[in-house]
Amino acid sequence: MQKMPRWADLALIPVLNLVIAFAISALVILAIGENPVEAIKTMVEGTFFRAEGWGYMMYYATNFMFTGLGVAVAFHASQFNIGGEGQATLGGLGVALVCLFVPWPHWSLALIAAIVTSALFGAAWAAIPAWLQAKRGSHIVITTIMFNFIAASLMNYLLSYVLKPKGSMDPASADFPAVTTLPRFHDLPLLGSVFDKNTPANITFFIALLCCWLVWVLIWRTRLGYMVRAFGKSERAAVYAGISPVRITMIAMLISGGLSGMMAINNVMGEAQRLLLNSVEGAGFIGIAVALMGRSHPLGVVLASLLFGFLYQGGAELALWTTIPRDLITVIQALVILFTGALDNMIRLPVERLFMILRRRAE
Repeated sequence: MQKMPRWADLALIPVLNLVIAFAISALVILAIGENPVEAIKTMVEGTFFRAEGWGYMMYYATNFMFTGLGVAVAFHASQFNIGGEGQATLGGLGVALVCLFVPWPHWSLALIAAIVTSALFGAAWAAIPAWLQAKRGSHIVITTIMFNFIAASLMNYLLSYVLKPKGSMDPASADFPAVTTLPRFHDLPLLGSVFDKNTPANITFFIALLCCWLVWVLIWRTRLGYMVRAFGKSERAAVYAGISPVRITMIAMLISGGLSGMMAINNVMGEAQRLLLNSVEGAGFIGIAVALMGRSHPLGVVLASLLFGFLYQGGAELALWTTIPRDLITVIQALVILFTGALDNMIRLPVERLFMILRRRAE
């Protein structure tokens, strides 16, 4: 018998975790001598009462959707992929190569190529840890996090000695040709009259939403998705049913890495329009919190991504208009991760007991 309704697991517990995280954050704000009510007011007004704030929130959320989906797919196969940071970094390299060295007649063709190469580069970077896990038993957490550092070192070398234009002191690639520039919200019908041309949100947001739908179809409407979920629930039962652990581990991690790599379409091609050092900016790790809070469901990933997008944009507003340091947003993010991940059972167990008591009384 299910200990509590599914809606409580998917919605109530994450909301309670979030409330506790914000309550403790309010205490931290009080401790540094600031008003938490004014802080949340500044964050909300700066994000939701200005079109520019909406645009930045959706730009950040787009990054988190890709990395969150990547982590979620791996979770369904019982794989803890912490390598989203490195996979997104290599995805950026793939985007830069096709934008810099292929003469495209139109941005749409460049976009298709960027989608393919970013996914392939991200998947390739996930393939080695996946193979080591599937064939050699190496722990996926250790190998993926090590590959993050390798990716950062590789990118540092390439941007310092290979891709950096002659005479430039900045460790970054050359600017992409103007033809590869993706339409931003300002350039789109209906949205153009609402969003400013400097808003970084672009059509990659809609690609991220499409990926969320495709992941839902894959995981819950296909035979492969059923095998991934079965393997994630019980490896021994899956093997007994004829499911290959090596095949499922490789497929899940390749999809996971590909999704994380596609984040580069948004930040490298859509916003910076060149490859920068540390262009991922921690979004690979935020994807872990997004997947945890979203219960590895695409809809939950979208909602959690918007929440973290709000935190990022709201943090910028705090740093701009108050004396509260933007580092406080890192504290809030850490608290959200803490309560949605490590301390999830602290909320889950009392809620389960409450529903069991209510069920007994109803009987």
